[in-house]
Amino acid sequence: MGYSLLNYLEEFITENRKALFLSVLRQRTRHFTIVLENIYQQHNTSAVVRSCDIFGIQDLHVIENTYASKVSRHVARGAQKWLTFHRYNTNANNTVSCFQRLRKDRYQIIATTPNHHNSCSLHDFDFTKKSAFVFGAEKKGVSDSVMEYADGFLKIPMVGFTESLNISVAAAIILESVTTRLRNSKLDWKLSDEEMMSLYQEWIEKSIKNVDNIKEYYWKRKGSEK
Repeated sequence: MGYSLLNYLEEFITENRKALFLSVLRQRTRHFTIVLENIYQQHNTSAVVRSCDIFGIQDLHVIENTYASKVSRHVARGAQKWLTFHRYNTNANNTVSCFQRLRKDRYQIIATTPNHHNSCSLHDFDFTKKSAFVFGAEKKGVSDSVMEYADGFLKIPMVGFTESLNISVAAAIILESVTTRLRNSKLDWKLSDEEMMSLYQEWIEKSIKNVDNIKEYYWKRKGSEK
């Protein structure tokens, strides 16, 4: 294959950094993903981003029907750099647009809500199915569109007086449960080699200062060698 751009960029990264990237990528999954719908509190979005990184979730889908979602670097602690964001904010009903894409990628849509009579308990959830967990706006929860188009409903068992959890806490509890079971299973849950290498190069580029200038130099040198 010769001396590729990736080979060249790797020269600007320490061996420890490269090893860390590969180690993390081996634990990443697209078997599960998270969907945030109309989350307006920055610290909630940021905390979910951090949980996704911690539990190895690569993709985060953000629906912005009403609010523009932002990430706090202080809360996310840099986790936003390593996730793949998918934003939906150009249509009248971005929730439907998001679901269409997820179904195309063979995800089942799971609305997280404690109030639906058909909600499945987290302990009984079938983790073997490729699933997108949807979390709705603070206080109001998921929208009517989510309730209408969801393939299933999920709840976290609670035995206290309080009837709901903070969005970021609920996301962390669900992700810890389903990813632990997933990693202890025989399912093929990891990224493909192609996906891993694509993200590996993306992460390397994010780690290099003035990377655009460095890439430009590489392509000029390649052109002069022809």
